Amino acid sequence: MKKMNLAALSLVLAAFGSAVSADITLQNKEEVQGTWKLQLTKNSLTDKQAIDREDTWVFKDGKVTVLHIPREGTYYDQPPVAYEVEDGKLKVAIIGSSRFDLFTVIDKADTSMTLKGKYGGYYYFIKK
Repeated sequence: MKKMNLAALSLVLAAFGSAVSADITLQNKEEVQGTWKLQLTKNSLTDKQAIDREDTWVFKDGKVTVLHIPREGTYYDQPPVAYEVEDGKLKVAIIGSSRFDLFTVIDKADTSMTLKGKYGGYYYFIKK
């Protein structure tokens, strides 16, 4: 009896764990189009120390522009760079390089979006 309960519990936890970690697969770049305010970033989902952010990401016509980036007591805007959807992930060019950043969409609703960077950082957005 105990083995049966343990097996059932293991099965439930495995099913729950896979549902929690399911990523959202983007079909096209229009799904992220618009103006998104980056509220905060975290190094992991369980990280208690969030970093407040002030920048805004504008996805429009295949380009993303990051605005209002704080630096040394002032703000600057990044020039637009190309973005695309590849294999369900958001691929954003890096300025002055042939490289790119790759983001997985963890959560997306009409007014919010959470991205995970390729190095594990989490980006929490609200739509403006």
